[in-house]
Amino acid sequence: MPSFDIASAVDIQVLDNAINTVKKEISNRFDFRDSPVVVELNKKDFLVKLEVESDMKMKQLIDVLISRSMKQGIDGNAFDFSKDAYPSGKVVKKEVPVRNGLRQDDAKKIVKLVKDSGLKVQAAIMDDIVRITGKKIDDLQEVMALCRGANLDFPLQFNNMKS
Repeated sequence: MPSFDIASAVDIQVLDNAINTVKKEISNRFDFRDSPVVVELNKKDFLVKLEVESDMKMKQLIDVLISRSMKQGIDGNAFDFSKDAYPSGKVVKKEVPVRNGLRQDDAKKIVKLVKDSGLKVQAAIMDDIVRITGKKIDDLQEVMALCRGANLDFPLQFNNMKS
């Protein structure tokens, strides 16, 4: 039976390239000259640490981070900006976790979406992926279109397609 996997993964090397691109652009920008800017990636914890001198520059840095990441092929929803920036001395710091892998509640949302659609497919949660199986490849492609069309707040990749 045909099947495919729905995952939400970020390649660490692509993320590292995006962070390096952000550092390069910030070092060349006039409005960031002579101001302390720190952009670090913790590869182990998938955490981006941002440090600038004001809230306005933090917003600009986040904007650059999202735009450069999207050019590298990382969805902007992969970054979790829910935590507020906090002042620390003369600088403003922010830790931005990168979503890597489907959380259990996100996987349940996908399964519910597929079940409610009425398509003749089965959805099964397997650790941090959701496996979709069906009798026809056309049904699987409809599930892909359904997931893309649903306004989910996390990035999805469709891989491991078998027929």
